[in-house]
Amino acid sequence: MSVSRIIKRIKKKILRRLRAIRKRYRYKYYFPKYYKQCASGKEVKPNKVLFLEMRFTKLSNSFEVLYKKLEESGEYELVSSFVQFNFIRGKEYTEAVKKMIEELATAKYVITDEASLILSSLPIREETVCINLWHACGAFKKWGRSTAEKKFGSTDSELDVYPNYGNLDLVTVSSPEVIWAYEEAMNLPEGIVQPIGTSRTDLFYDEEFVNSRKEKVYQFMPEARDKKIILYAPTFRGRVSRAKAPDMIDFERFAKELSDDYVLISKHHPFCQKLPEIPEDLSWFAKDLTNDVTIEDLLCSADICISDYSSLVFEYSLFEKPMIFYAYDYDDYCDWRGFYYDYSEFTPGPIVQTEDELLAAIKDCETNFDKQRVIDFKEKFMGNCDGHATDRIIAWMKEH
Repeated sequence: MSVSRIIKRIKKKILRRLRAIRKRYRYKYYFPKYYKQCASGKEVKPNKVLFLEMRFTKLSNSFEVLYKKLEESGEYELVSSFVQFNFIRGKEYTEAVKKMIEELATAKYVITDEASLILSSLPIREETVCINLWHACGAFKKWGRSTAEKKFGSTDSELDVYPNYGNLDLVTVSSPEVIWAYEEAMNLPEGIVQPIGTSRTDLFYDEEFVNSRKEKVYQFMPEARDKKIILYAPTFRGRVSRAKAPDMIDFERFAKELSDDYVLISKHHPFCQKLPEIPEDLSWFAKDLTNDVTIEDLLCSADICISDYSSLVFEYSLFEKPMIFYAYDYDDYCDWRGFYYDYSEFTPGPIVQTEDELLAAIKDCETNFDKQRVIDFKEKFMGNCDGHATDRIIAWMKEH
């Protein structure tokens, strides 16, 4: 081995060690100490609610319905914090967390929707109630403690030192069926994960909302008004900080074979930065609306949903429409993360691995759609998403 390569390896080891030291200092000493300082001598405000958004610069869809109802009641002081975990670093990140801690120190409720090393590391006051409105429905691909020692996950020992789901008093899920998976992934005892329902799905029971979403989609793609909409909504590949969007559709071929009856709209995961390009001369048939409309807009509008391993299929099942699972990289993905249920038995629609199979499955939807299979899937995994989940969450808050 050359001297330069040896030096490079040594530098990498030193940097890893320095990052580990900094991480331990932040989460084991600095942030907990700062929280105690901020809480000292101050009372918890009984109606203060802190919405903790871990990654984005605005509140995600998981919070919107609950936030609006709490705001409309006029009973609560609502505050939002945006720490942009994994997206900003160094001093900027530290300052964002400190601002969050200042608000958290006097909050009665803190509400998040995903993993939070920050929240887990703090000596939370007994009066403060921590709620996780998990951002996905059902239980599909593995995450959290379930991915320990897999390529996607951390090691068991690291998760012991830096847990992501500490201090939680309530985790809301879409049905009793999936409680076990969340308890495993979050390493939580019985009683914290409850099938209250998923707040944001309440919107899908509002007919006025559903119809208005269709009109919004038509504004961006007027060609869809007289055609059926195919929604292509895959999940990301790789790690969150370097998420990649799948690029496995030949849009020209799809236009030739499907454009008489369909238009195709892509919606990629919000973690993806670089999106596959759709040729401009095909805009009459296919568009990427990832940055233009919400996933709720498209779920309300789509006639067929093509996904792969994304949990959005649980929400889409509420509409009882056809789904196709384009799992071209199933073996690799299974090694990467794994699943809570047998993929081949679990999916409420055909699984395809090539473009030929995908096109055939789309054409086959008209005559061979097994609606009852989707209904059974919905009842099993979305049984407590009935349009009233948010009301039950607020009722739970009032009791605690």
